Amino acid sequence: MSTIQNCKILSIPKIEDPRGNLSVIENDVIPFDIKRVYYLYDVPSGAERGGHSHKEQQEFLVALSGSFDVILNDGSQQKTVTLNKPFEGLFITNKIWRELKNFSSGAVCLVIASDVFLEEDYIREFDDFLAAKV
Repeated sequence: MSTIQNCKILSIPKIEDPRGNLSVIENDVIPFDIKRVYYLYDVPSGAERGGHSHKEQQEFLVALSGSFDVILNDGSQQKTVTLNKPFEGLFITNKIWRELKNFSSGAVCLVIASDVFLEEDYIREFDDFLAAKV
């Protein structure tokens, strides 16, 4: 059963250099094979993203720039995680409701997913999410 305890902050290797730092995300950093990468940016002040769960897909979120909050809900518990370091990411397992809020100006959220886009994998209504958890 998926719980918010299965969602964890994972370190991304950071190579420090006086010319600028470099971080690399490969399959040894995240616990799934990478099938899709996308990013959110220019999120207007007060706007929210997410607001869904995945039946099977897992994701890894990174604040490449700025910060934002990720609200995780497993149907029993809720937890807020603030992402604000480009060398850390949040692993979100399947069957977890997520909402992204409080984007700072210039924030960029990188999302690495375990599968390609499949609309049938999404649960977009919270009541449907709760019903599926039973």
